[in-house]
This record gives sequence, C-alpha cells and structure tokens, in this order.
Amino acid sequence: MTKPLDVLAIGNAIVDVIATADDAFLAAQSLDKGSMRLIDAAEAERLYGVMGPGREVSGGSGANAAAGIAALGGQVAFIGRVADDQLGQVFAHDIRAAGVDYLTPFANSGNPTARCLILVTPDAQRTMNTFLGASQDLTEADVDYELVRQAGITYLEGYLWDPPAPRAAMAKALKVAREAGNRVAFTLSDAFCVERHRDDFLMLADGNVDVLFANEVEIKSLYQTDDFDTAIAAIQGKLPIAVVTRSEKGALVVTPDGTIAVPAEPVSKIVDTTGAGDLFAAGFLAGLSQARPLADCARLGAIAAAEVISHYGARPEADLKALAAKVTG
Repeated sequence: MTKPLDVLAIGNAIVDVIATADDAFLAAQSLDKGSMRLIDAAEAERLYGVMGPGREVSGGSGANAAAGIAALGGQVAFIGRVADDQLGQVFAHDIRAAGVDYLTPFANSGNPTARCLILVTPDAQRTMNTFLGASQDLTEADVDYELVRQAGITYLEGYLWDPPAPRAAMAKALKVAREAGNRVAFTLSDAFCVERHRDDFLMLADGNVDVLFANEVEIKSLYQTDDFDTAIAAIQGKLPIAVVTRSEKGALVVTPDGTIAVPAEPVSKIVDTTGAGDLFAAGFLAGLSQARPLADCARLGAIAAAEVISHYGARPEADLKALAAKVTG
C-alpha cells in the first residue's frame, strides 16, 4: 500500500539568526570557530546584543531536511514545538510556506521559541550558539502518532535526544513506525550528541533503525576510533543503510553488501555550510521514498547540499527539482 506521507520529520523547531563575523570577534567572545554550543536565555540575549545585523531564517536540522524534501516534490510533514510568540509565528509561517505540513500546536506556556545565533566567517565556517527553548519541551502529546503510522519514513533528529521528554516521544515514534512496517531514519546530528548518548546511538545503529546519517567526525566518534575505515567496518552489516558524508570528499553509502562512494557536487563558491548535512539527508530520503537506487539517492543528497551551501541559510532557494532532474534512475 502506498503511504500518503513520504517522510515525517521530528526535531527541534528553531529560528536561525545569521550574521557575518571575523575571527577576531569569535576570539573576543571566546567562541571556538565551527563549533555548536548550547546556551541559556541570558547568553542568547547577551550574544544577540553584540553580534552584527542578523538575518532571520527558520531552521532546525529536521525541519531543514523536511523543507528540502518538499522542494524536491515529496509529501512531507514536520513535528516540532514552538511557543506562541513572534519567532514561533515566523517558524510556522516559513515551514508551511516551504510546502511542509506543520500542525504542531503552539505552546502557550513555558520556554520561548528556540533560536540559533549563527556567526559565519569569511571562510564560510559557521559557529552556532543554540538556545533550545520550547523545542526541548516536546512531549508525546505534541506528536501525532497517526502521522507516524502513515509515513513511509520517519526521520528522527539526534539533536533532540538530550532532553528526556522529547527522547521518550521519539522512542515511541520509532516503535510505532516499526510496528506499522515503516522505515525509520536517524541522524547523529553532532559529535557532542554522540559523546553524550553513545550507548543509545550504538543501540540504534545496531539494527534498530533502517537508515543512519552521520558525518565523518560523528561516525568515528560513535566507534571511538581515529580511523575512518575502522569506523566504516564497525557499522557495516549492523543496519540496512548507513550514509556518511565527508564534505568535499563526497559521501559513502554503507550496506551489508558493500559501499557506494558518491562524489560531492561542484560548487562555484561556498558561502555558508549551515544545513549541508540536513539537505543531503533531504535529497537521500526523497530518493529513497521514490525507490531510487542508493547511488541516485546519494547524488540527490549531494545536489541538495551543494545548493544550500551556495547561499546564506539552511533552506533551499533554487529550484531543487530542476537541479535534481539530471539524476536519472
């Protein structure tokens, strides 16, 4: 039976505030270039006050992937919690305008909507300072598990594994999806997530999800090795599909039967790497939902990632369907 929903993504609902900065500013603020750190409301207010003019763009890893899937023509929904405040309204408007079904009710109490203050240096590296706000308050009551049953693929975001309530909500979604005979995809999100939740993530990677997304740093952290080939050997055969992105080296699709290397898509100028992994996942999942060969799925991911790093912000701006038309299979 054809599922009415190709992909359901569950993750943090965040509004990104993106500003340019130089290395001297990062040093003055004691920020480690290229890192992602969690901050509280007071630090979010302080840093926002000293950073340069910002551009507000709705973000969040799973939400970015959902927007990419919609841009590729997929039927996609997103679940994530925002407050009934200005940024919450911005987030809801943006994701719906991107063609994503978003029906999670606004929270009328508790934390304000999450925001990520992103400082982009001239070398296109992004330093992220994230206040998780309302997104970390997601509970099982916020999740429409009927959508989980309807979705061919449920995509879960590792960034949301930290707080107990969202973790329980996603664990239930995983169980519901698998009982319905649907696929589950999971992204490790960041090495700091792996460090905090290695045992859980190893359990998920050991056949408890169908697709695992990671970058080179994350997969090596998961298996506590400095050698990429050792990490790949460790995960091979554990689950149907692992997808490991390697920036300019492209990506590697790992299956029990072997590996498929796919080159990165050429980019004339890298402007901002925010969202590259999210859009790679979007392209891959869009292809997977269409039953394309795995090599084509990875090529779609590479094309979507190349588009998003060519401009500021983590949501696609070009016609992804037109760019993806070059992939046949």
